[in-house]
Amino acid sequence: MASNQNNLRDLQWLFQAIEFESISLQSISFYLSQPNSNCFQETENSININISKENLSYFSILLKELATTKTTQSLQNLEFHRVEWEAQQLQNLKLLLENNSKAKQIVFRRNRFGKECLLELSEILKRNRVIREIMLSESGIGSIGAAILASALKVNDSLEELQIWEDSIGSKGAEELSKMIEANSSIKLLTIFDSDAITANPLISAVLARNRAMEVHIWSGENGEKSSKILEFVPENNTLRIYRLDLSGCCRVACALGLNTTVKSLDLTGIRLKSRWAKEFRWVLEQNQSLKEVNLSKTCLKDKGIVYVAAGLFKNQKLERLHLDGNWFSGVGVEHLLCPLSRFSSLQFQANITLKSVTFGGGRTKIGRDGLTAIVQMITTNESVTHLGIRDDQSLRAEDFIRIFRSLEKNASLRQFSLQGCKGVDGELLLQTIMDTLQINPWIEAIDLAKTPLHIKGKTGAIYQKLGQNGKAEPEIDLLKDMPLTVPKSCRVFLCGQEYAGKSTLCNSISQSFFSSSSSSKLSYVEHVKTLVQPVEQAVKPAGMRIKTFKDEEDTKISIWNLAGQHEFYSLHDLMFPGHGSASLFLIASSLFRKPNNREPKNPEEIEEDLNYWLRFIVSNSKRASSQQFILPNVTVVLTHFDKINQSSRNLQNTVDLIQKLRDKFKGFVEFYPTVFTVDARSSASVSKLTNHVRQTSKTILQRVPRVYELCYDLIQTLSQWRSDNYNKPAMRWREFDEICQVKIPCLRVRSRLDNREKVEMRRRAIANCLHHIGEIIYFDELGFLILDCEWFCGEVVAQLLRLDVRKQSANNGFISRKELEKILKGNLQSQIPGVGSKVFENLEVNDLVKMMLKLELCYEQDPTDSNSPLLIPSIIEEGRGRPQRWQISSPECVYAGRHLECDDSGHMFLTPGFFPRLQVRAFAVFCFVLSVWVFPDAEDSCFRTSPPGKYHESLQNENGLTEYSTHSTASF
Repeated sequence: MASNQNNLRDLQWLFQAIEFESISLQSISFYLSQPNSNCFQETENSININISKENLSYFSILLKELATTKTTQSLQNLEFHRVEWEAQQLQNLKLLLENNSKAKQIVFRRNRFGKECLLELSEILKRNRVIREIMLSESGIGSIGAAILASALKVNDSLEELQIWEDSIGSKGAEELSKMIEANSSIKLLTIFDSDAITANPLISAVLARNRAMEVHIWSGENGEKSSKILEFVPENNTLRIYRLDLSGCCRVACALGLNTTVKSLDLTGIRLKSRWAKEFRWVLEQNQSLKEVNLSKTCLKDKGIVYVAAGLFKNQKLERLHLDGNWFSGVGVEHLLCPLSRFSSLQFQANITLKSVTFGGGRTKIGRDGLTAIVQMITTNESVTHLGIRDDQSLRAEDFIRIFRSLEKNASLRQFSLQGCKGVDGELLLQTIMDTLQINPWIEAIDLAKTPLHIKGKTGAIYQKLGQNGKAEPEIDLLKDMPLTVPKSCRVFLCGQEYAGKSTLCNSISQSFFSSSSSSKLSYVEHVKTLVQPVEQAVKPAGMRIKTFKDEEDTKISIWNLAGQHEFYSLHDLMFPGHGSASLFLIASSLFRKPNNREPKNPEEIEEDLNYWLRFIVSNSKRASSQQFILPNVTVVLTHFDKINQSSRNLQNTVDLIQKLRDKFKGFVEFYPTVFTVDARSSASVSKLTNHVRQTSKTILQRVPRVYELCYDLIQTLSQWRSDNYNKPAMRWREFDEICQVKIPCLRVRSRLDNREKVEMRRRAIANCLHHIGEIIYFDELGFLILDCEWFCGEVVAQLLRLDVRKQSANNGFISRKELEKILKGNLQSQIPGVGSKVFENLEVNDLVKMMLKLELCYEQDPTDSNSPLLIPSIIEEGRGRPQRWQISSPECVYAGRHLECDDSGHMFLTPGFFPRLQVRAFAVFCFVLSVWVFPDAEDSCFRTSPPGKYHESLQNENGLTEYSTHSTASF
């Protein structure tokens, strides 16, 4: 107390100290209209000056003295209390500030400014480049004062903080300050405390619309009520929190957020919103590129408002977290909300893939049946949401939550699932379902069951224990190494032959004979329907590969692959050739007549030529192995139209003799069945012996070929059930196969979040390759899908690709743009009869077909780095259609050169028709700078056309026994 009394001085002492410059002040506070006049030196550099009403004239004198002395050269802070300003006093203040280069802060508390004084203060702020902070508290500047200050701050680029406390600037003053914000980018902190909450609307809108990195705090205390915060915006964490704002203000904020880049988190919890605001917010979601989190909890949004929010999510690709709990919408709102997060077809893309967290629910949210269906659909198909919350729900029952948890078995993305406060989370059956789900789905890290009946009854311990176990690493087991093997149960019969050999008729007769000879085999209702529908389908479908499948009483599956005999399909035959060790039998059918509608028989040499082609084809595609376990291809010869010839004909005997020579020639290359079957392909009785041979030989082959994983046949049943549940779809995406393995196949399941997923994925791919090897599916690693209906794939997809007619399109010597190809594919690959056959584009996308063509080397990208690169398709080169190729005649502009290609053992092997188109594609890949490349299969010769000089070299070593593909010097071209 004594020390404080010693620091209390009279004003005379202050005048002397200023005159003799005995003090150095950094902070000065003026308190006017005090009981006594004195000064109090708080610290060595700060002083409080009290001036009574009788000595108010001293205030002007002190300002003038301070402006001309060196005492205030270090002055930083000025504070004025209860000052009723006059113009002369402001001029003295102006002089003080002009002579001081360190003043940073000016505070006016309970001051009074006339309009003239406000204009003078405005002039000070316009010219001053030192002051960083101004605070006006209870100074009654009103809307006029706010406008005058705003006009000054529009040109001031040094002020960083503006605070206006308990001054009623009103909406007009706020509008003027908002215009200042649009022009001024230097202010970093804006704090407003006003009696009217409406002042917040224009201010925050201007800050957001102009992307100002300005911290904003706006308070209000209307009608004498306790003061409360309206909103705050903190640029450091990019968070805008609105505590209390009317609907008009919320709509204005929404409009400003559309192109805003400074707000990443928007919190409107507790604000009463309507569909009018949601309609504006839809545009925000579609346009905004910075919002990451939006909290709309307890905002009273109904179905219409949620529909607008959901519509915005379709185009939004930035928002990550959305909270909608405590609102008033129903199942219709839930259905719309989750629609952009769901897929309704395997070919459909998920509209929104960036939203990671969604929370909804509440006592007044009625999810209902429609909402439950939407939740299940979203969980089943979504691949991006990691956090899902359904809170305080009272509409769903225990069986509804059972359905939700069962759908989680197919979800690999969700990590956290909250059911906090849901009344329907109860019962032993639900508890067991949750445990079963966690056994299948190890990716869930947390399930929040707080305040649910299960939690209240203390039954959630086992759930949390299982969640902990799923987070621990399981010991690695080589599942494939110890996986049991079994004898294959399916054999493929490849029916080969030239056009008009009667293969389709023979295939149908074998099928009928098979069923008639098997006492326990009867055609099902479905098979009867197929026999009625297939002739109609075949009448409109172009020719192509056909597959017939049947089983005997011992559950042995035999599938007859009827290879198309038309010349344009020859390049497809190589692609369908069975892999090494696959159970397969080859039936080579040759007609005894040139055409079925005439009586002109073939001579023995023609039949020999037919058989020789297919025998060389089989040998050329078979992989020779030095192992003693190598299995030679099984070949049986069938002569059709036997009913039309004289059985004592010499030609028939000569034909049999030539076949015997072929058997001797190909001894050691194929396993040639000694009996030649002569049949009437139209008669089931005539082919009965052949049918029995096929059945018995297939069983023999199945015993000799390598064993396969027993798991494959379990998976075949699972895939068959999947097709039945999915409208008999012929194709499956890899992610769907992953789901089946995780849910249905325990030994192919990821058991823990720390499991090596790559190893599990490798096992799944090994099983898929095994299924491909035994002919149950068609699968290639790079394509991302599995073909479950091989006939559909070969007959309606690949075969059609080989027959594309693009001569009237913009194709140039085999090159075609992707857009044109897509147009042609969509036009050609469709069923011609509504309801008959499967539509390709209901199961595959155009891009899938392009990838498949690239994989099968049916085409090549001119520039692999360009997604819109033209494609080279050898099968559509106009010069190669319908006529034999000839060597081109050289000209001064272009010289043709080539090399004859043949196999080392040309007597037993040859370069198949499928080799040349793929060679052309491969050559284009190597010689990517060549203008165009043609390879012609005439007489097994090849020709390249080129113009740039250079030197090409390619050496091919393959199973076909190709000798060389040599160097071509083009210096003289």
